Amino acid sequence: MLPFHLATHYLLYCLRSFKLHGVHSPFVFDLNKHVIRHDGHFAAYDKVEALRQDLLNDETELQVTDFGAGPLAGKRKTRQVKEIAKTSAKPAKYGQLLFRLVNHFQPQTIFDLGTSLGVTTSYQAEACKEATVYTFEGCPNIARVAQENFCKLGLNQVQTVIGNLDETLPQLVQQVDTLDYVFFDGNHRYEPTMRYFNACLEKHHEGSVFVIDDLYWSAEMTQAWEEIKKHPKVLQTVDLFYIGLVFFRTTQPKEHFSLYY
Repeated sequence: MLPFHLATHYLLYCLRSFKLHGVHSPFVFDLNKHVIRHDGHFAAYDKVEALRQDLLNDETELQVTDFGAGPLAGKRKTRQVKEIAKTSAKPAKYGQLLFRLVNHFQPQTIFDLGTSLGVTTSYQAEACKEATVYTFEGCPNIARVAQENFCKLGLNQVQTVIGNLDETLPQLVQQVDTLDYVFFDGNHRYEPTMRYFNACLEKHHEGSVFVIDDLYWSAEMTQAWEEIKKHPKVLQTVDLFYIGLVFFRTTQPKEHFSLYY
């Protein structure tokens, strides 16, 4: 059963969300029809799902340090690879949506805030082999496994950044000229989420795409999402319940959409 907070917001989301006929923005209509609700198949899906299945069967034990939210944050413990794979990677439905977003917008500089074992990162990297993908992971042992997975898939454009995101993200932001695409999945608390968002905002541009994960995972994440929507530089958002899309298109009015997905 869904936690009360998540269940309540899911009900509200279902009540307010549009299907295709309710979308009046040409940009969002096209995005919804050809990207979000696209039901075709890409060969990359099979490659990444085969990797996921291997990880779900992997009983290797890793010493893990968790820098994210939760009672175990900052503490070390032993976890099996298959346990991490079961709980950390986005489900195929959403990994494949991220693939389609990257495939559609073809960003050249991608920040992936939250590598884990690299399944979700691989979906995004598979969509644009010419992009430079910086993926951020706090735990060195998990990062090592992720890097092995990128090598298996031939994703040589992925650069794994290891360390506490509070320290590594500001450094990398200063080293890139622009940020075309950012996936925020590094910490599910209000203050860090807003801090990471504002740091990346320094290098956004008209065509940037920011993707926020787990909008309703907690009251803090919902608060962060509402604040992001109100930010003066944020001009269009799309709420898909589990993830939110953020755009900065000055040629269109400020609008917020909830689309059923």
